[in-house]
Amino acid sequence: MTKLKDYGFTNFFESQINEHNSTPARITAVHKERYEIISKYGISYARLKPSIYYNNTNEQFPTTGDFVFTQYNRNGDSLIVKTLERKTFFSRRDPTPGRGEQAVAANFDYVFILQSLNNDFNIKRLERYVTLAWQSGAVPVIIMTKVDLIDNFEESLLTIKNLTAGITVTAISAKTGFGLDTLSDYLKPNKTIVLLGSSGVGKSSLVNALAGEDIMSVNGIREDDSKGRHTTTHRQIIMLKNDVMIIDTPGMRELGMWDVSTGLGEAFTDVEEIFSRPCKFSDCKHDSEPGCSIKKAIESGELSINRWESYLKLKREAKFTDKTAFFKDKQTWQKSIATHNRKLKKFQRKTDCTP
Repeated sequence: MTKLKDYGFTNFFESQINEHNSTPARITAVHKERYEIISKYGISYARLKPSIYYNNTNEQFPTTGDFVFTQYNRNGDSLIVKTLERKTFFSRRDPTPGRGEQAVAANFDYVFILQSLNNDFNIKRLERYVTLAWQSGAVPVIIMTKVDLIDNFEESLLTIKNLTAGITVTAISAKTGFGLDTLSDYLKPNKTIVLLGSSGVGKSSLVNALAGEDIMSVNGIREDDSKGRHTTTHRQIIMLKNDVMIIDTPGMRELGMWDVSTGLGEAFTDVEEIFSRPCKFSDCKHDSEPGCSIKKAIESGELSINRWESYLKLKREAKFTDKTAFFKDKQTWQKSIATHNRKLKKFQRKTDCTP
C-alpha cells in the first residue's frame, strides 16, 4: 500500500482531514479535465465533482502538486471533492486573453529557476521568474545551465548574483555533471522541487542527470536563435529513486504577472531599500521630482536605469492584474445577483398564479 507521506503529506495537510468518508490523494499530473492521482490505493485517475467545483466559486481548482479529498472508485475515475489548503503556490497570468490566473504548481519546497548561458540568456525574464518564485512562498534557486557551451560564465554569474540578493545562484552542466553537487542540499527525501524555465534551457536534461537515467525525452534547440523545442507537454510529478519529487513544467515564454504583492518586494530588495531613504518631498512619485532618492541612485550609478524600468514594468502589470481580478469578481457578483433576481421573479409568477 502506498504511503502518502512519502509524497509530502506532512502534518500541515494531515491536520485538514475532517471527512472520514474521503480518501486523501495528491495530484501527480493534469491532463485537461482528467487528473492522475496517488493515494493509499496507488496511482489512479480522477475528475472533479461538478456540483462542488462548478457550482461553488470558493473551491480552488486543483493543479499538479495539490493534495485533495477524493471519493475513491476502484472501477473507474474517482471524484475530487475538495482541494486542501496549499503550503505554496505558483501561478501566472494565463496567456489566453480573458482567462485570468493560470495555476502552475502547488505544495513545493523549492523553485529551481533555470536559464541557459547560451544566446537565450535574458535578465528581464529571470527577474520575472524570481518575482513569481518569491510570491509562491517557496525558496527560489537560480540554476544557470549549459556551462559546457561557453568558455567564461563567471561574469554572467556575478551579474545575476548582484541582482538576486538572498538567492543561491549556481552554474551546472547536465551533460558533463559540472556543478550538480551544489544542488545536494535541496535534494532531500519527501521534498518537492518545481522546475521553471523556457523551452530548451535543459529542464529535462537536469531531471535525467538527477535521476541517473534517461526518464525524460530531450529535444535540441534551434541553432539560428537558441530557442528550445517543447519537450514537456503537461505538468507532472516525477519521483526519483532517492524519494525527491520533481514537478516538471512545460517551457513558458510568456510569464505575465498575477498576484506579486509580496514577490515584487523580495525580488527587488535593492529598489525597496532606496525607497526607504528620504526624498525632498514626502509625496514623491519617484519620477522627475527634485531631491528624489531613486533619481539620485540612478545618477550615481547605484541603481541602473534598466533595473528601475524592469521594476516599474512589473509593477504596472501587477496593478493591471489587480484591476482585472477586481472586475472579474465584480462580474461574478453581478451575475449571481442577476441569477437570484431571475429565480425570485419566477417564484413570484408561480405564487401569483396559485389560486
